[in-house]
Amino acid sequence: MGTQVTTTPFGRRPMSLAMLTAQYRSQEIPEGRAVDKWQVYRSLCEGRSLIGIGDRALAVLNALLSFYPDSDLSEENGLIVFPSNAQLSLRSHGMADATLRRHLAALVECGLITRRDSPNGKRYARKGRGGEVEDAFGFSLAPLLARADEFAAAAERVRAEDRAIRLMRERITLHRRDIQKLIEVGLEEGLPGDWGSLWRRFRAIVEAIPRRATLGALEAIVADLAALHEEVDILLATHMIFSNPSANESQTERQQSNSNPESTFELEPAPEMSGSAVAPKPRSTETPKTYPLGLVLKACPDIVDYAVNGIASWRDLMATAAQVRAFLGISPSAYADALDELGQENAALVIACLLQRAHHIGSAGGYLRALTEKARAGQFSVGPMLMALLKAESGSARARTG
Repeated sequence: MGTQVTTTPFGRRPMSLAMLTAQYRSQEIPEGRAVDKWQVYRSLCEGRSLIGIGDRALAVLNALLSFYPDSDLSEENGLIVFPSNAQLSLRSHGMADATLRRHLAALVECGLITRRDSPNGKRYARKGRGGEVEDAFGFSLAPLLARADEFAAAAERVRAEDRAIRLMRERITLHRRDIQKLIEVGLEEGLPGDWGSLWRRFRAIVEAIPRRATLGALEAIVADLAALHEEVDILLATHMIFSNPSANESQTERQQSNSNPESTFELEPAPEMSGSAVAPKPRSTETPKTYPLGLVLKACPDIVDYAVNGIASWRDLMATAAQVRAFLGISPSAYADALDELGQENAALVIACLLQRAHHIGSAGGYLRALTEKARAGQFSVGPMLMALLKAESGSARARTG
């Protein structure tokens, strides 16, 4: 590709740094490159919000591209189009002359086209004796060829964000439907719980949803609805467990314990954790209020078989989980990371869940590390895992008694 000379606008039109940058970028087109002009135009239309161009200016660009004789933009075929404003107006659906000039200037400022003005400011082509174009003055489409990959990437970013927004809105719709109907069940059946407060929180979240929202705003709304959904699920599940004591009769017998509930509990590392292994940072042993122990044992009954004196408190569950950890093949470091990130109670709950599904998990240690990383990134909560196991165990119990 030959060296190109920088040109300036005709008459009183000023030269700007943006116009100079567009010309320099147009000189960096790889030799032999060609792109479909309408594909570039479609990418611009999709990514216009990132590129910063309006739809009226794009309509003028469409008219300019229609004057380019080939379907592929390439230096070999020339990149200058030279229609008059009257011709451009006709192909821009009769756009007024002043409006046309304004949008042509916007295309130039955005670096989508460059001017190559003649000595007298007219647009024309000079042809040789053989009829071929030797020189042309008008608008250069070289920036479209030079920045085609940039426009394609912008269009893909917009499409990806649109897909993510659609997914967020679908999740919002599902949460709204489920939460509303579950709260209505609690209210209509007169179940214990502050259903009025839950309903007001639900309506406050829903009424704050904007008609046009960014992805970040929708993600925050989904997180609020998911937390409320989990809270309603746990409240209903707790009622189902304690309203049907016969279903837990055998489990209650297995939970009998002679342990002293007033004794002080300290989570001691297993023998493998002694020596050079670093002990986990101390966490509060306060019992989580959102997950009743009966609910946990209903969802994960297998861990009771590993308790020395049964499980009658969260302290018993945490002590048993520390021993089950070795049985599952979870390394001391993986367990220490889980304790550090999740806390003793939630780590014990996760161990109980892993034990309950041990025959479905290839590597409990790897699974625990993955959950710990998700928790560190704010993408994991033990509630959904617990509820899934609770539903599975309830289904199995009905199948056994059916």
